[in-house]
Amino acid sequence: MRSGLHRRGLRFRIHPKELPGKPDLVFPRFGAVIFVHGCFWHGHNCPLFKIPVTRADFWISKITANQSRDIRDAAALSTLGWRVATVWECALKGRGKLPVQTMTDELVRWLHDPESEVIELRSAIV
Repeated sequence: MRSGLHRRGLRFRIHPKELPGKPDLVFPRFGAVIFVHGCFWHGHNCPLFKIPVTRADFWISKITANQSRDIRDAAALSTLGWRVATVWECALKGRGKLPVQTMTDELVRWLHDPESEVIELRSAIV
């Protein structure tokens, strides 16, 4: 994903500590950030997510806390004037992954449209 965006001439910063949630990619020129979330760690409702049988209470608590933090960070970024995109792991791998070209096209379109505030890219299979 990063190389596809870079090939399109888009330049970005990676994991800046000064922004809430340390987004995976930051595009200052477009006022936009992209988070790449692992389906397990962020509790995405897709074929890649399954709560482990062992220590289920621990994992539910952990994943719920991650989801709360994701919401808080996205709201904080929005308040600071940033647009937020989320790319889910299932969009990048697995049976329902999106073609790299399609994903890159969607992100480029979103970046160039200042009216688009939020976008989520996920698997075609949910």
